[in-house]
Amino acid sequence: MTTSATPGHQSADGGADKPGQQDPGPGKPAAPAGRPLVLGAIAVMVTVAVAVAAFVVVRHRGVAAPRPSGIPASVSTSLANEMLLTPLPHSPAPGFTLTDQAGQTMPLSALRGKVVVLEFMDPHCTDICPIVSQEFVDAYHKLGPAARDVAFIAINVNQYHASVADMAAYSRQEDLNTIPSWHFFTGPVPALKTAWRDYNIAVQAPNPNADIIHTSALYFIDAQGREAFLASPMVDHTNKGTAFLPARQVAQWATGIALIAHHLATQAG
Repeated sequence: MTTSATPGHQSADGGADKPGQQDPGPGKPAAPAGRPLVLGAIAVMVTVAVAVAAFVVVRHRGVAAPRPSGIPASVSTSLANEMLLTPLPHSPAPGFTLTDQAGQTMPLSALRGKVVVLEFMDPHCTDICPIVSQEFVDAYHKLGPAARDVAFIAINVNQYHASVADMAAYSRQEDLNTIPSWHFFTGPVPALKTAWRDYNIAVQAPNPNADIIHTSALYFIDAQGREAFLASPMVDHTNKGTAFLPARQVAQWATGIALIAHHLATQAG
């Protein structure tokens, strides 16, 4: 189970934000201190529902939705709105040193020179993570020759399943190993929590058998190591609670990811 990357955030350990905590900056998820994560998740869903309803009303009336400023020309307004795509102020992306599914320990800076598409995933997730994984694989193929300039990476949000073997098993299961530049990072829980905090990812993991509730945020980092865009992956559910996203929307998301990554790679060139 996940929350959205948009309004509603807590400290990464699931507690209230600490007094004096630095503002996350424009475009990043944030929420009032002391608000429980579950309430934050509800607030997010209500906010998103209201935004979607407003967007539907605007379309029904035949009025074009406004185009977010700073969006690449190659990304249509409707696609940018679907992705909740937000330009970021090109601040340096927070660094980390973690270990990927192949057992390779590396810092984020090792990927400098490549565009980085970063998500936060649970290797035991049966909800949104497999859908985003499919979008990653499809986006990689849509990039064509430009894929050599893009790295697709994820950071583990499941402290109870944090071994390299867990990352490797998930990567094989979701065909992410077909992406040459794929890295599913894990490490000691304190290091993971630092990464969650630095990227404003709220995680609630009450026990090994409970659902991991976490923010689903997709960061695009340019070749100079700066945060360029933030998107908020989506998922629907059947009446039985099974997660799904229509094939058309999966394809749209994959196209959007590829277009944004290609745009940043072209800028780097």
